[in-house]
Amino acid sequence: MKHADPVKYADVLADWLVELGYTHCFFLAGGNSMHMLDSCRTRFTCVATVHEVAAGVAVEYFNESAERGRAFALVTAGPGLTNIVTAVAGAFAESRELLVLGGQVKSSDLATDGLRQRGIQEIDGVSILAPITVRSERVERPVSRRVFEEIVLAGTGPRPGPVFIELCLDAQGAPVRPADLDDGRADRPARATPSDAQVQEVQRLLDAAERPVVLLGGGVSRAAAAECVPRLVERGVPLMTTYNGADRVDADARTYLGRPNTWGMRSANVLLQQSDLVVALGTRLGLQQTGFNWQGFAPLATVVQVDIDPLELSKGHPRVDLGIEADADAVLRGLVSGDPLDTDGWLAFADDVRKRLPLSEEGNKHADGFIDPYDFYLDLSSLALPSDAVVPCSSGGAFTVFYQSFLQRAGQVIISDKSLASMGYGLSGAIGVAIAHPGRRVIHTEGDGGFAQNLQELGTVAVNGLAVKTFVLSNQGYASIRMTQRNYFGGSYLGCDTATGLGFPDWQALASSFGIPSYVLPVDWTTDPGFLELFDAPGPALFVVPVDPEQTYFPKITSRVTAEGSMESNPLHLYSPELPDDVHRAVLPHLPA
Repeated sequence: MKHADPVKYADVLADWLVELGYTHCFFLAGGNSMHMLDSCRTRFTCVATVHEVAAGVAVEYFNESAERGRAFALVTAGPGLTNIVTAVAGAFAESRELLVLGGQVKSSDLATDGLRQRGIQEIDGVSILAPITVRSERVERPVSRRVFEEIVLAGTGPRPGPVFIELCLDAQGAPVRPADLDDGRADRPARATPSDAQVQEVQRLLDAAERPVVLLGGGVSRAAAAECVPRLVERGVPLMTTYNGADRVDADARTYLGRPNTWGMRSANVLLQQSDLVVALGTRLGLQQTGFNWQGFAPLATVVQVDIDPLELSKGHPRVDLGIEADADAVLRGLVSGDPLDTDGWLAFADDVRKRLPLSEEGNKHADGFIDPYDFYLDLSSLALPSDAVVPCSSGGAFTVFYQSFLQRAGQVIISDKSLASMGYGLSGAIGVAIAHPGRRVIHTEGDGGFAQNLQELGTVAVNGLAVKTFVLSNQGYASIRMTQRNYFGGSYLGCDTATGLGFPDWQALASSFGIPSYVLPVDWTTDPGFLELFDAPGPALFVVPVDPEQTYFPKITSRVTAEGSMESNPLHLYSPELPDDVHRAVLPHLPA
């Protein structure tokens, strides 16, 4: 073939993606994406999923964790598009890269003039996804390299997010000459950098504070954290993390004080609320982070927020005393130099608070023969290696208990998607992480209710031989919904467990049908030879964790229903159950009783 001979446009698009650094394609095949799939087949590692939402979630987690390469999702028109909407919404809420290429009917078959549908399976994907993407565009005829790259790269910053490109079938297959479309490369969007004066002001506030906290969010990259956190620890800088920043600090680090959150560690919440300076790096300080009673967030502190999105700095909740629109990594790197902080007294107090407020509280109840989920995650922490990737689910008791209890180790990768809090994310996310990190064991934890929503992807795990170790916390339903109905509606249960309408499989029989070995954990599971052998063996495994359906989940922030029907919540430090008076006085001396 001569260089000037025409080639299929789908081939040109695939070549451009390769030059942009894309290496993997997660897909579900369909007629309206057939040209793109044929072109991707020889250029990328192509991973077939059973459902499109799994492809989208896997891509999000791949891109969030991969050290090399990028991934995109390829779906067909109509249901292919509608099935991936949840994954797109999750990536949008978390500000994560997710490129979705969608097939569409021929441009001549597109509905016009208000017609509902002309082409077979035709749905206007661009309009559906526009509100939850950075860019949502349709290609009805071949566009140039620069135009295509500008659309793709829009998802990389300044605030990352999903991009959707809908490709009409005739455009995919159109004969083109690559040279005619090559009008140069698009520039990657630049992120704002802080001024020297801004970094110096944050440094000054740290030096002057008596009880400071630096809160690391997901906007702080793992690379920057690996570089800077040990030096901050040496300076005596007290560190906390959000859920999304959970793997940025080793839990054993001398200055690590935990994860505050509406569903956070009680000790971390108590300390955050008594700090006199909060420097929030790369976290939007949303309502889950501050509590719904955001007026009571960090009441004694000067609050500094560093975020790439100016709208997050000006949204009005919580109170922000110094907002800096900048890349969190740049500010973090600016804080590593300087003299050691005088925080020994604050850190000693924090140690005492953490001893008085254990992560697994005695007030929780469960029947004999079941495993307490708080103790489960603490024990899992001790077994997980620094080389492991850990993927908790994104909703329910199995999710919140993980972040209240799990003690991370340096080197681990921990990812969830907590903003959308959709059930069913864990297994698909674990697939993306396992493929991004082929040398790591992936520990995946999920409640039985969430796991049931995407259990078909066990097939993807099995056919690819992925080292995904799945722990299904089996309590016969939705623990968080059951708890809500118990606490607010007198235990009027409906659709929350197997007794009120849910149906679940025999988990071991399910695993066996996919050729995946399984094991039911005994109460003394951490020393059980059968478990340990399967946990350390290559390849996938499924472990059933028996959890009492009536297990209680405390501590938690409680709310009450007002006369107007709205909910009113306690501030972060006032978890239920209430602390004994003597413990309350000991751990909250800086706040009024």
